[in-house]
Amino acid sequence: MRNHVFVLIASGLLVGACVTTGTYDKKVAELQKVTADHDQAAAAREKALQSRVDDLQKKIAELEKQLGAAVTERDGLRKSLDDTTALAGEMKKRLEKLGQNVDKLTGEKGELARTLEDAKVRLEELRKQKAAAEARAATFRNLVARLKSMIDAGQLKVIIRDGRMVIQLESDVLFDSGKTNIKPDGQTALAKLAPVLAGITDRKYLVTGFTDDVPIHTQRFPSNWELSTARAVEVVKFLVASGLKPQQVAAAGYSEFDPVVANDTPEHRAQNRRIEIVLQPNLSDLPSLDNLQSVAK
Repeated sequence: MRNHVFVLIASGLLVGACVTTGTYDKKVAELQKVTADHDQAAAAREKALQSRVDDLQKKIAELEKQLGAAVTERDGLRKSLDDTTALAGEMKKRLEKLGQNVDKLTGEKGELARTLEDAKVRLEELRKQKAAAEARAATFRNLVARLKSMIDAGQLKVIIRDGRMVIQLESDVLFDSGKTNIKPDGQTALAKLAPVLAGITDRKYLVTGFTDDVPIHTQRFPSNWELSTARAVEVVKFLVASGLKPQQVAAAGYSEFDPVVANDTPEHRAQNRRIEIVLQPNLSDLPSLDNLQSVAK
């Protein structure tokens, strides 16, 4: 560009043909200065542009670096999100399962608590029954000890029958066949027995009469029912007369319908003709209805 300007100016000067050498040199010098200034300005602009380019390239490089980091972070976050989503799904499944287990365990805990409470009630009832059984056993041992001489003499027996303590006397010792009057030997035995029974103040007694299966038909005793009951009443009267409180004793007759052995021989029939004195259980020894109901559940 500088050469073109110079040529144009020179051409103009030559064309004019009237320019002096001094003037020419001056113009050339001016032209050279303009050219130098122009070149210097162009160089400055080029340098500034190059510096701007360098800055922009640096920024681009930095931006590319930041972009790469951002892409890497984005990919990492996306993977983390995918992992977290999968983990959240798994945790949700586990949570639901744990919730079901908690509900199940809560129900089982309540059921076990109820079972434990029932077991405690039953255990307490068993303890009461055990204590009552031990008390009955002590009463039985005491009764046997106090009646030992009569047992050894064969006047009576003390047995457990159908879960009850029973004093058993043979009817033939007490009564003649078909009669209700107590024989002398029977009176002697009952007189010894009465104070022993009276000494057990916390018990009541049921005197029961039994016959064999041989029928009786009299005006007074149309059947064995009347005979067995009348004999039990006579024993009750004698015991009361001998010191037993009437509030402690009652009478009943079973006729031939509760034999201890089969009525197949004279000896067996003799065993079935008997008087039994049953020690009635104390009501306090029996479980309450509420306890029985809870145990039955």
